[in-house]
Amino acid sequence: MKNLFNKFNLDISDIQREKFEKYYELLVYYNSKFNITAITEKNEVIIKHFIDSALGYNKVNFGKVIDVGSGGGFPAIPLKIMNDDLDLTLLEATGKKCEFLKAVVDNLKLKGVKVINERAETLAKNEEYRESFDFCTARAVARLNTLCEYCIPFVKVGGKFVSYKGDADEEVNEAKTAVFKLGGKIKEVFKYDLDGAKRALITIEKVSLTDKKYPRGNGKERKNPL
Repeated sequence: MKNLFNKFNLDISDIQREKFEKYYELLVYYNSKFNITAITEKNEVIIKHFIDSALGYNKVNFGKVIDVGSGGGFPAIPLKIMNDDLDLTLLEATGKKCEFLKAVVDNLKLKGVKVINERAETLAKNEEYRESFDFCTARAVARLNTLCEYCIPFVKVGGKFVSYKGDADEEVNEAKTAVFKLGGKIKEVFKYDLDGAKRALITIEKVSLTDKKYPRGNGKERKNPL
């Protein structure tokens, strides 16, 4: 496993390697019950889930982080393994996936991690969580214009929303209006190759407060993106 991480210029300790090994075992076990991922072959999981997630560790590198639509825990749990100082909230709407996430947190003995079973458009209206995070992350949840409406309301002014995407040029152009309306500014699109696949990390900085009418809810974010 270390060799694969090294191939992508990621250095992991023996303790981190053990956590990733245990994470893989739990993913395979729970996947047979809950259908968390279509990717189960070990090296593929390491590259397409663990390493892809971990490659954002220098973009999401301090403070309070909320991961929207956590699913199998990507990118948030690999980011936490890479940097144990992160104060992490995993937000997932599906109860069975939350059960898996809690099992991972318990078995890997991760501290400072909270799992919340709720929809993003609901939690973003809660004053305890709204505009209170240094970073929001999301991976494989929705198109960027929709995703921004779910995620940017969680980020405080000066914080960042980091979206993990594939070949994202079209989505970035499509999302410019949404980013502006929600108080964001596209800061960086970092492109990289992941074992032959085009990938991008899109960093959106929060420059002003988000209008309280967003997110709109009732599925409007997907049906009628900003």
